[in-house]
Amino acid sequence: MGQRLSGQNLIFVGFTLFSMFFGAGNLIFPPFLGAESGTLTWQAMAGFLLSAVGLPVLGVAAVALSGGLSKLAGRVHPAFAFVFTLLIYLSIGPCLAIPRTASTSFEMTVLPVLEEMEVSMKTVIGNTGITVGEAAQYGYSVVFFLIAMSVAFRPDKLTDRLGKVLCPALLILIGVIFIGCLLWPMGPYGSPSEAYRSGAAVKGFLEGYQTMDTIAALNFGIIISINIRAKGVEQESAVVKDTIKAGMIAGALLALIYGALAHIGGTAGRVLEDGANGARILTLVAGNLFGSAGKIILGIIFFIACLNTCIGLLSCCSQYFTTIIPRIGYRVWVFLFSAASLVISSAGLNKILAVSVPVLGAIYPVAIVLIALAFMVPLTKRWPAMFPCSILLTGIVSVASGLEQGKTAVPLLTWATAWLPGYSVGLGWIVPALVGMALGVLVSSSAGGGQDQEY
Repeated sequence: MGQRLSGQNLIFVGFTLFSMFFGAGNLIFPPFLGAESGTLTWQAMAGFLLSAVGLPVLGVAAVALSGGLSKLAGRVHPAFAFVFTLLIYLSIGPCLAIPRTASTSFEMTVLPVLEEMEVSMKTVIGNTGITVGEAAQYGYSVVFFLIAMSVAFRPDKLTDRLGKVLCPALLILIGVIFIGCLLWPMGPYGSPSEAYRSGAAVKGFLEGYQTMDTIAALNFGIIISINIRAKGVEQESAVVKDTIKAGMIAGALLALIYGALAHIGGTAGRVLEDGANGARILTLVAGNLFGSAGKIILGIIFFIACLNTCIGLLSCCSQYFTTIIPRIGYRVWVFLFSAASLVISSAGLNKILAVSVPVLGAIYPVAIVLIALAFMVPLTKRWPAMFPCSILLTGIVSVASGLEQGKTAVPLLTWATAWLPGYSVGLGWIVPALVGMALGVLVSSSAGGGQDQEY
């Protein structure tokens, strides 16, 4: 029997995966959900946990069982595998998620300090044409990416740095604010907003859908497997099993922290002003509990969460692009992605959101269906056309929806897809996916299928 991870190392690998998942968006969504859903918080959280925890954990397991994202997507078609995998890495890597980690953590760590010092962010420095805000954000981003880059240079050491150091620190700090809310609550849960009064669980599910952690789950498996092998586990079946267990540990931590953050938001719901978001809720609660010290604690929480995610994404993207263009080494890719993200985070993030968000909206349903198919091996082996048929129909609807989010309508297609059940809430892809699976069975059978295929 091959070597397996010790219980302690398995926990630390699970902590590492949690750290890679848990970024700024994961901090912001749950308290906002708690504030908005009020007395229906836990119904809403049931839906949120299903999509924000259940799907990512299944994503980690699906990739591990399939031998990697490229192999899983390759069951549709080799060309699809390349394009889909490339889009995922670019979308949640240097084109959106990595730059966002720096810009978001700047707004939650440095910006409040400058505002408290009454520094005018719009003041122009000399004759440079550069404002104080722009200079501060650029300087912060340089330091942020230098730190992230230095850690990402050793992907096999992430467990020692994220799992053993940064993750426990993050959990302790969030725990401080949560315990403060239990001891000195701002008030009882308020009345649910209009959006949550009917179908709170469905609304919560859709909020979790927006975290995009399911897409991230398809990427993180490669780095987790590297860290497991770095601990001496070589047998492939043991690596797969330990990866899945690490995913379950990360999922349990996510559920625990999401519940705590939702409670924090729920207790603050009655005193919030209109237009409050998750960041403002946390700022209000931390300041109410601990004054200026609370804002410092919250700033450190955002910094660690964003840094962890940035490191994880830099590592995953660089590892993948090294397999595509091995001539460029891993560390060079880390540097290139850091440099590109620095430019975008300091100068152009808002301009690319209009493109990136629709792209993510088009990719996400395809990722969900791909994960579902990964667990239907007995059926897909017998009827392999289920993969291309279901992904094709899902992709048509999700791309149409993504284009519509980007203010682009496709004649006839946009009109036709709008009639699908659930399309208005972003779930119009479900029926086409099911139809595609059924069509795949018919195509495989008519082509002489019905015999198990080897992947």
